Amino acid sequence: MNGLELTTRDDQRLAATLHVPVGERRGGVVVIGATGVAQRFYRRFAQALATSGFEVLTFDLRGIGGSRPATLRGFECGFRHWAELDADAAVEFMLARGPTAVVGHSFGGHAFGQLSRPNDTVGLYTVATGAAWSGYMPAAERLKVETMWKVLGPVTTSVSGFLPGKVWGGEDLPLGVYRDWKRWSHMPRYFFDDPTMDAETKFARVRVPVHGVTAEDDLWAPPRSMRVFLSQYLAAPVTLEVHRPTALGVDELGHMGHFRAKALPAFVPQVTRWLDERLAA
Repeated sequence: MNGLELTTRDDQRLAATLHVPVGERRGGVVVIGATGVAQRFYRRFAQALATSGFEVLTFDLRGIGGSRPATLRGFECGFRHWAELDADAAVEFMLARGPTAVVGHSFGGHAFGQLSRPNDTVGLYTVATGAAWSGYMPAAERLKVETMWKVLGPVTTSVSGFLPGKVWGGEDLPLGVYRDWKRWSHMPRYFFDDPTMDAETKFARVRVPVHGVTAEDDLWAPPRSMRVFLSQYLAAPVTLEVHRPTALGVDELGHMGHFRAKALPAFVPQVTRWLDERLAA
């Protein structure tokens, strides 16, 4: 593993790690993580791909992990910064090194359609990337999410100036990210229903294959939600797999389980097969 620093077009510095392949380099992979999930969560997954010969870049989006500023109060950052600047910088870095695929997790699949050059990659393999409308969630989970948006979020952000991670079980989130997420989660097609995003035009550019995976027990990106989101990749060949936890040798997967240690022995070979097919093509 080699620690490095990426620089975005607006001169933000992002903490990143290049996982060096074992043996001959088979291709490059950029891992774009989920909302508020630091790159360290994907370390085992990236190392497993590197052991199989892939050069893998993980990185922290601005405002979280190693890319967090001294204070998040007053820090300007929304989802568009993450997608159009941060994820773009990571993909551009790897494209300069050779053929590159993107593995997205949740937000990572949202970001791909907003990259400046998605069609210069060989494609997207994305996990748990749903439309994120709370209406797709089971009733109990929807109640918890609505409580966060309507009660906990407004109170904690008014005091701290950002969303404290303990409120939702992850990293602290910049205020702009919290506001975007809250607004779009009340729209059935997520940010495609926000006219300021021009998302339909951006996603219609994508022509490379998009392969989606979700879990039967994912409460945040259930299959229906992921189908709605992936359908917005209008010009891309799109496929979707729905995994039972037992198929990956675990009792539960949920929104995060594909990248946890217990699922990796069964999950990583599926990813590497897809990567080999795309890189060969």
